[in-house]
Amino acid sequence: MLEWNRKEETAGMIRFIRARLPLLVMAFLFGNLIAVVFTALEPSGADLRSDTYTYQKTTQNGIKLHALRTRPNNIALKHIQSNVTLTDEFGINGGFFWNGDLLSIAVINDQPLVGQQWDYGSGWYNIDVPKGTLVWDEITGSFSVQVAIDAEQLRVTDKGHYWAQGGVSMSLQQDDQWVQQALAEDMPAFAEARLRSGAVYDKSQNLWLLVSETPCTVEQFRTAAIEWVGRTQVVDGVFLDGDGSSQMRSAQIQLKGDTREVYQMLALKKK
Repeated sequence: MLEWNRKEETAGMIRFIRARLPLLVMAFLFGNLIAVVFTALEPSGADLRSDTYTYQKTTQNGIKLHALRTRPNNIALKHIQSNVTLTDEFGINGGFFWNGDLLSIAVINDQPLVGQQWDYGSGWYNIDVPKGTLVWDEITGSFSVQVAIDAEQLRVTDKGHYWAQGGVSMSLQQDDQWVQQALAEDMPAFAEARLRSGAVYDKSQNLWLLVSETPCTVEQFRTAAIEWVGRTQVVDGVFLDGDGSSQMRSAQIQLKGDTREVYQMLALKKK
């Protein structure tokens, strides 16, 4: 009787599997299809070395921040006409612009990203007033933030070996003066809650490309950046264009701001 029951159970199990085999096959194939689709939608990073950057995220005092931490020699300033997330680059948005003209310094080896030296909107100028400019001196291997109206005023060891990204001074070592300095440099929407972007460097000359996912004031963004990088490690940096222009693309995250086009970005070099 026991043996008959076992045979009957086995036969029943076989009938159960046969009845549902088409559904199981369809579920398996559908699951694999979904996996392929999601893999195809991920940002491509195959042409970037795995050690080019480190992606990090945090929440500081309610402010969600995303960072691409990298070495300065991995940076390429680029002129674009697209949302950062729609390019094939990894990086973040750059300086300010208007109607396609670059309003912040953006130069590599003394050449602006668009047109020629002294051309309006080329990336040669910080338009209107002298503003904080992040300068990487390749010869000395060091960053600085210099307040300048144009690239000719920038102090570097060799004009053929540097890059510079304009913005607005963060004055991270001057807590008693930073507000006055940022206002003097026409920092937009100072006390309003907006998406924010910035580029900050630490004592090891690591560059932190920062974008907030949470709208915040300039002060909130600055404080969150200091707390994240570390008061004893952070040196200085610049605010970049913000609000809908605050955009980031990496293998891990895509932040598209308000989907607008921007005209300049700090991109990670392809290896």
